[in-house]
Amino acid sequence: MPATRRQVLTRTGALGAALVFTGALGELFLADSPAARTLGNAGYGPLVPDPDGLLDLPRGFRYRVLSREGDALRSGEGRVPSRHDGMSAFPARPGHPAHTFLVRNHENRADARLPVPHVEGLTYDPGGKGGCTVLALDADGGVLSERVALAGTAWNCAGGPTPWHTWLTCEETEDRAGTNGYGKDHGFVFEVDPADPHRTGAVPLTALGRFQHEAVAVDPVRGVLYETEDAFERPFGLFYRFLPDRPLGGTGSLRAGGRLQAMRVPGVRDLSTVRETGTRFDGVEWIDVPDPSAATVPVRHQDFGPAGITHAQKLEGCYWGGRCVYFVSSFARSAEGSGADHQGQVWRYDPEARRLTLVIAFGPDTDVRLPGEAPDNICLAPGGGLMVCEDGEGAQHVFGLTRGGEVYAMARGRQNIGTPERPEWGEFAGVTLSPDGTTLYVNCYMPGTTFAVTGPWTG
Repeated sequence: MPATRRQVLTRTGALGAALVFTGALGELFLADSPAARTLGNAGYGPLVPDPDGLLDLPRGFRYRVLSREGDALRSGEGRVPSRHDGMSAFPARPGHPAHTFLVRNHENRADARLPVPHVEGLTYDPGGKGGCTVLALDADGGVLSERVALAGTAWNCAGGPTPWHTWLTCEETEDRAGTNGYGKDHGFVFEVDPADPHRTGAVPLTALGRFQHEAVAVDPVRGVLYETEDAFERPFGLFYRFLPDRPLGGTGSLRAGGRLQAMRVPGVRDLSTVRETGTRFDGVEWIDVPDPSAATVPVRHQDFGPAGITHAQKLEGCYWGGRCVYFVSSFARSAEGSGADHQGQVWRYDPEARRLTLVIAFGPDTDVRLPGEAPDNICLAPGGGLMVCEDGEGAQHVFGLTRGGEVYAMARGRQNIGTPERPEWGEFAGVTLSPDGTTLYVNCYMPGTTFAVTGPWTG
C-alpha cells in the first residue's frame, strides 16, 4: 500500500508537506553527473524558524539575501524589479573581477508594480515591463554589481542555460501589439549574455516560435533545442524541438534560423491520459510547425494533419541529462479540459531511439491543497540529490529528494503576502546551483527575493 503524504513526512521530519510519486526516481539524478554519484542523506533535520521571518532552514545552514524587489539596482538604472522567477548561474571567465553571474527572470505583466527599467540597447518593446537582471558575485558570494540584462519583454517565466554560457529567457504569453499597452508582438525567446548583455541585445529569436514559452533545454552534442509550452487553456501546450541552421553557440548562431517542429506521439493526443510509469512510446514523430510566427492562428491551434498533434497541460520544466531531454507536466485537471488528472509527470525523450517514456508520476493524493505537488523548477543539489520548487497553495517549500525516494523540506518561505488571519506565502522559483557546487540560489517569487544558501552539504 503506498504511503500517504503525511506518512512520508512523518518519517522525514517535514510533517505538513511531501511529494508522493511512483517511477524510476533515479532518472532525475542524471546518472552521468558527478553529483549523482554522491547522494545527500534523507534530510538535514527539522527546519529552524528564522528570527528575521524570511527563510527557515535546517540547523547549520545559513542564507544571504542577495537582492530584494524595490531596492536600488547597483548600476543606478532604477529599482530591483518584482516577480523573481527562473534563474541560472554561470562561471565568469578567467581574469574577470566576478566569480559567478546569476541571471534572473522577472515575470512582469502589464500590471507590474516594479517593471524592469528600460535601458538603451537592451529594451525590446517600450510597452513591456518584464525582462532579466544579472548579478555579478565575487568568490565569497558577495554582490559586486546588479544591472539590467534585458527589458521591454513580457511574462519572462523560465528558460534555460546554453552550453556556451548564455541564458535563454522565455516569454509566457501570446499577446500581440496593440494589447496591454504593447507596441510589438510577444511570445518569443531571447538570448542573454550575462557577461555582456549588450552583445546579445534585445533581439527575439523568432525562428524558435511565438507561443506561451516556458523552458528550454539544449542538446550539447547535436545542438537541438527543446521547448515547453505552458498554455493556459485548451488546447493545451505542445512539446517542441528546434533544429538550428547554425547549431551550438557563437555570436548570433540562434538568429540564423532553423526548423521548428512539434512532437507527435502516435495514438496519443493528450499525455495526461498516460498513467503507468515506465510506459514508453517508440517511433515518436516530429511535425513541422506550419507557421512558427503564429501570425493569425496560435501554434497549438494550427493544422498538423489528420493525425493531429500531442498536447499536455502545464508543460513547464525542461532540462538535458545524459543523452536525453526531460520535461515536466506540473499537473493536469480534467475539470479544466485535460483527459485525466495527475499532480505531476516527468517525461524522458531519447532522441537517438526516438522514444518517449513516463519516468515519474506525482500524486494524486488525498488533498491537492497540501504542498509538495505541482513540481516546477528542479536542480541537482550540492552534494547530490535533487531540489524541487513547489508551485502550489499553502506553505511554500523547497524540497530535497533522494534517489531512495525520501523527501525532506530544505527551506520554507516565511514572508506573508496575505493577512495575519489568512496568510499566504509566495512560491519558490529559479532554484539553481553555483558552478562550484557550494551554494544553492533560489528566488521567492513574491515579494521578489533572491537567496544564496550555504551550509554542511553532505556527499
